[in-house]
Amino acid sequence: MSNTFGQLFKVTTFGESHGEAIGCVVDGCPAGLVLDLNFIQQELDRRRPGQSAIVTQRKESDTVQVLSGLFEGKTTGTPIALIIPNEDQKSKDYDHLAHAFRPSHADYTWQVKFGHRDFRGGGRSSARETAARVAAGAIAKLLLKQFGVDIQAFVSQVGHLELKKNYTALSLSQTEQNDVRCPDPEMAQKMINLIKKIRKAGDTIGGVVSCVVKGCPAGLGEPVFDKLHADLGKAMLSINAAKGFEYGSGFAGVAMRGSEHNDLFVQPHPNAPPTTLSNHSGGIQGGISNGMDIYFRVAFKPVATIMQDQETINAQAEKVVLKGKGRHDPCVVPRAVPIVEAMAALVLADHLLRSRANKV
Repeated sequence: MSNTFGQLFKVTTFGESHGEAIGCVVDGCPAGLVLDLNFIQQELDRRRPGQSAIVTQRKESDTVQVLSGLFEGKTTGTPIALIIPNEDQKSKDYDHLAHAFRPSHADYTWQVKFGHRDFRGGGRSSARETAARVAAGAIAKLLLKQFGVDIQAFVSQVGHLELKKNYTALSLSQTEQNDVRCPDPEMAQKMINLIKKIRKAGDTIGGVVSCVVKGCPAGLGEPVFDKLHADLGKAMLSINAAKGFEYGSGFAGVAMRGSEHNDLFVQPHPNAPPTTLSNHSGGIQGGISNGMDIYFRVAFKPVATIMQDQETINAQAEKVVLKGKGRHDPCVVPRAVPIVEAMAALVLADHLLRSRANKV
């Protein structure tokens, strides 16, 4: 089983939804980085359950502890181990799943692959694991900040409610001002109302998280198998409930002609790096960043656990009826925003370190 992500800036996560704790080990972080523990905790607070009326009501403080790799407030270049205790497990809520397979969950596929599974909240296949990614991503963000790289994600769609504005026309500073994390206050309220309506009906709904990376230097990414957009896509599609990834013009680009889609280079000042008049490439060309903003979208399906009876089968292939139990998000995207940012940070931090070894 693969639990490690990255080549130079490596992250290994561990733990299960209803185990004693979850956590991660970050290896390859350069020595001397000031590790702002308050910032790491703030990132975890953005992802934690129970933070608003439109997310799961599981109560976890997600208080992170640093076990190694830190001395006098700075990284030492050795592995950084972080642990987050689980405080609010209600494993009995899942006893009925010991021999039954939930529709659209990993229960059946996990059973087939491993022959033994932790049915308490999905075990390691639970989105609870992503807290460890956010902790690791916060360290990556602190590293990227030293190079002027900023990552901002936001909710751009919930169900049929889609924010049509381009990210350049939005005030992204408004993202954290509402529970759904949409930078348009009017649309945010519509999204919140829809999620509450869906939750009351015992159902769930999907959405889209958009992300913008500013200040990324040109030259990150590899030209063949480890293209920057390919690694970003892998990172995003590894997030629970993610169903789609597109960057730059994405699928909309197929309706354009080359004369419309090409990003023409200009030299704004003699000593300045080139820029492009448009950015249909999404800041990546040939798998390598070109210095323009990187922007992409991640689609998330409706959460599979619904508070309604559903027919399924058990391990003996017998028909059974599952009753909705437990504490679950009616819509995953509000809490997915910091996870998307974290995974983008891990990809960029890894490629930043790799790029610094490419030439003299």
